[in-house]
Order: sequence, then C-alpha cells, then structure tokens
Amino acid sequence: MKTSIARKILMALSGLFLLIFLLQHFIINFLSIISADAFNSASHFMGYNPLIQFIMQPVLIFGVVFHLVMGIVLEMQNRSSRSVKYAVNGAGANSTWMSRNMIITGLTVMLFLGLHMYDFWAPEIIYKYVDFNAEDPTRYIHELQHKFVDPIRVAIYCTAFIFLALHLLHGFQSAFQSVGFRHNRYTPTIKKLGNIYAIVIPLGFIVIALFHYVSQLN
Repeated sequence: MKTSIARKILMALSGLFLLIFLLQHFIINFLSIISADAFNSASHFMGYNPLIQFIMQPVLIFGVVFHLVMGIVLEMQNRSSRSVKYAVNGAGANSTWMSRNMIITGLTVMLFLGLHMYDFWAPEIIYKYVDFNAEDPTRYIHELQHKFVDPIRVAIYCTAFIFLALHLLHGFQSAFQSVGFRHNRYTPTIKKLGNIYAIVIPLGFIVIALFHYVSQLN
C-alpha cells in the first residue's frame, strides 16, 4: 500500500515538473509569432547555456522517461487489482473518459514527443556536436517554419495537442491531489486552473503550428 502511494506521489511530482517545462516551452515558442528576433534570442540562449544543456536537459529527459514508465507501472497495477471489469461496475458513470484512458492519451503524447525530438532535438544535437557548425543565432525561426510547411505534419501536431489537452484535463488536478492538495477550499480552484491550463496551452501550440503553416502559403 505504501509503495503504491509513493509511486503515485512520484508520478505526480514528475507530472508537475513537466507542466512547468511545458509552460516554459510554450512561452518561448509563442515568441515566434510575436517576434522572430525574440524567438531566436530565447532559443539561442536555451541551446547554448551550459546549465540548461548539461544539467536541465538530462533532468528533463529523465523526467519524461520516468513519468512514462511510472504511468505504465501504475496502470498495470490498477488493472491487476480490479476484481470486476469496468463494464460491470459502470465506471463510465463514476469517472470521466480522460481519467479512464490516461494511459492512451499519455502514450499518444509520448509518441508525438518522439516525432518532436526527431524534428528539433536530434537536428540540434547533430548541428552542434556532430557537424560542429558555428553558432548562428538567427537560424531558429527558419528551422521552425520549415517544419510547418507540410500540411500532414501540421495535422499530426494539432491532433497530438488535442490528445495532450485530454491528458492534462485529468492529469493536472490529479497531480495536485496526489501530493496532498485536496481540500474543499482549494480543490475547485485547482480544478478550474487545471482546465484553463489544459485548454489554453495545447490550443496555443495549435495556433503556433497553424500560424506558421498559413503564413507560408503561396
């Protein structure tokens, strides 16, 4: 029992850490709509700051992998502990679709993250540490725009962010509850903030993708 609680707390903490990163990632990417120079400057700082590259980046990668593995472990644990099927219990009437399918939305987001790393992280690593190219603080906006020329890729990104929203609609408030923030006074506020975050951040990413796609149409 204690092990299960500890796993849920660790799962929640890793989720809260990823929520902070997602917000920071969104803010930087949203700059690409507001100012190409500001986006280039922020991206260059993130790409060449030693603290971010050699400490925060490995921590982030570990956090993502840990969150995925812990999610799978908890889902398997929950499935094995159920003596009666959801259909018999009528779980649909007592829980949301998001809460019952966190593993599906989570795995979808992780698959998308693999594509995202292929699009941006891997080329960045090759650019700096394999080809040893000289620093170019103005290249980031062009690299971003290049990825959103293909309508199929844009559609994949938009669909993935819809799944991210579904995942966050339950995950945000669930993370706070798992670490002890569960009170009649605070829970409604946390739920409202969670719904706002879960909708605004993924929607913002969709706007970014569509903006760069539309702006490049001939």
